[in-house]
Amino acid sequence: MHQDMQHFYQKVRPAERRMNGEEMKKKAFNPYLPLDTYIPDGEPHVFGDRVYLYGSHDEEGGDHYCLLDYECWSAPVDDLSDWRCEGTIYRAGQCRHYSEERQDLYAPDVVQGNDGRYYLYYDLSDRKGKHGFDGPISVAVCDTPAGKYEYYGDVRYSDGRPLRRFIPFDPAVLNDNGRIWLTYGWGLGMDFRNPLLQPLYRRVMGRIFNKPTEEIRSEKETILGANAVELDE
Repeated sequence: MHQDMQHFYQKVRPAERRMNGEEMKKKAFNPYLPLDTYIPDGEPHVFGDRVYLYGSHDEEGGDHYCLLDYECWSAPVDDLSDWRCEGTIYRAGQCRHYSEERQDLYAPDVVQGNDGRYYLYYDLSDRKGKHGFDGPISVAVCDTPAGKYEYYGDVRYSDGRPLRRFIPFDPAVLNDNGRIWLTYGWGLGMDFRNPLLQPLYRRVMGRIFNKPTEEIRSEKETILGANAVELDE
């Protein structure tokens, strides 16, 4: 301990130490989850008097991302140091798209619908990276924020077609005073504006995102980037 710091603690009276301890209970410190728990892509939401953390779920020592099922953690809004595990809320095998090609649950988000229920939006992807960027974005539903979610369906247009335009990946959802907004998308660290490299970029994107070159070429600018749509229900 630094000498000046040690001198400071020697001068603090017991009552002052207790007060500082109470103040610390109201603060959060990193890492705030156990060291063997990995919840990347975190999406915190306040429902009632608790903060709920949703995200993908990495395996300790795993050889790829998002190998585990969705696990939720929560804490009181007035004490973000008191986190508890709510358990597994959704398993990849519950999704109707689960297969040898699609096994891993990627970055999700949860929104409370206008009916009071909770909706989990997510992607199911292949751990080899060959599938998942082409959608669909799927939905599970539950009556409570951290209960057992059940598969509900896929995000679709009003005519029944699944939402596949651009890159239906990494969904985020917001209830804006009754209007439900879905944002999604993905990007690469490349400059796609160079016309001489456009053919190469299209082939690269076609292989990564499992899309035909004609579809990629049909977009005025690019299929990359953030997109937003309003959901009817």
